[in-house]
Amino acid sequence: MMELTVSQRFFFDAAHTLRREIEAESSRRIHGHTYHAEVAVRGPVDPATGMVVDLGILRTRLQAVREQLDHHLLDEVPGLGIPTLENLCLFIADALAGMRPPPSRVRVWRDALGDECVLALSA
Repeated sequence: MMELTVSQRFFFDAAHTLRREIEAESSRRIHGHTYHAEVAVRGPVDPATGMVVDLGILRTRLQAVREQLDHHLLDEVPGLGIPTLENLCLFIADALAGMRPPPSRVRVWRDALGDECVLALSA
C-alpha cells in the first residue's frame, strides 16, 4: 500500500537560558529566538476521506502546543526540561501522543542561527 507524508509548520517566539561550555556568558542570560517547527504524518490515504490526516485536526493540536511555547520563558514550561532544540522536538512529539496516524517526524529549527533538530519516529 502506498503511503504519503503530509506536514504542517508553525512558529513561536520564546526566551530561554542555557548552561553551556561555549558561548557560556551570553547563553546564561535570558535571550530569545524565533523557532520554527514542522510535524509530518505518514500513512496511507483513507479512501473515505481522501486524506492521510485531516490537516485541520493537526493544526488544532499544533495550536495547543504553540500556545504553551509562544512568548514564554522556555525554562518554565512544564514538561520541557532543559530548553534545547532536542527537548523541543521531544516535547512536541509527546504533546501529539495518541494522534492517529502518529507523527513520523518532528523538526525544530532557528533560521537566524542555522540550527536544526529532527526527531524521526517509527510508526
